[in-house]
Amino acid sequence: MILPKYDLHTHTTASDGVLSPLALYQLAAEKGVEVLAITDHDTVEGIKDLQKYLGLESVESGPRLIAGAEFTCLFEKQVLHVVGLGLNVDHVELKQHLSGLEELRLDRARRIAAKLEKKKMPNVFELVLEKAAGAQIGRPHFAKVLCDLKIVSTEADAFKKYLGAGKIGNVSVAWPSLEKVLEVITSSGGVSVLAHPTKYNLTMSKLRKVIAAFSELGGNAIELGYPGINREQQNILAFEADKHNLSVSAGSDFHTPLNRWTVVGAHPPIPDNLPHILNHRRIANTVINRGVL
Repeated sequence: MILPKYDLHTHTTASDGVLSPLALYQLAAEKGVEVLAITDHDTVEGIKDLQKYLGLESVESGPRLIAGAEFTCLFEKQVLHVVGLGLNVDHVELKQHLSGLEELRLDRARRIAAKLEKKKMPNVFELVLEKAAGAQIGRPHFAKVLCDLKIVSTEADAFKKYLGAGKIGNVSVAWPSLEKVLEVITSSGGVSVLAHPTKYNLTMSKLRKVIAAFSELGGNAIELGYPGINREQQNILAFEADKHNLSVSAGSDFHTPLNRWTVVGAHPPIPDNLPHILNHRRIANTVINRGVL
């Protein structure tokens, strides 16, 4: 079966992306994407707004949408990201879970701001709220504010000096457990994908442990195609996916058109001999009516 051109991991202004949901959708259409998942960090507000708009506009062409989110969670003190695809965005448990995450992110933002303000950076919290403009607040919003204040010259510098691991603005958060996140995704009708496995700076032995636990707790797939992964890493992850009966997925992890290494609809190819998440029953049902599968 020939798969359509797809992108199953993207971000909008509903979290830390630069483009509005509609602008992202239009860009994906220009790039020839046939299946698009919008997976903002810990929120489905962007995909909900876009679905409502497209419904009102009666759009007959363009990418088939998959409702998703990228959930933040913990496994043995390790922060992980799990992409949920094919979510029922109105499911009660999902809405309660995301409401709790919003409170966690707001509390974290207050604590980061308090630490930065001790370094003579006044009004950081108010500026971050303004920068986020109602979106889920993340550290990238702080990085942008520090650039606006000319405290740093680039967002990368903001993480290196203030927001990254071991820096003053990197505060601990009691994120939900991996088990809880998988439970919420499943109960809301979705399938779960362990996002960008090689980006957690884990040794391969620790990563294998994470993948094994992810599978045992009911996870469905791992990302095998995303910016930054190399062929050797793909081969190792492909072996683990096969070993644990996991499907595979791919996406650009798109945040902004300013990053030349992330282009909507572009990601490294993944092996044909592994079960693809697009062929998963729950996901296939959301796209097959448009004739793209």
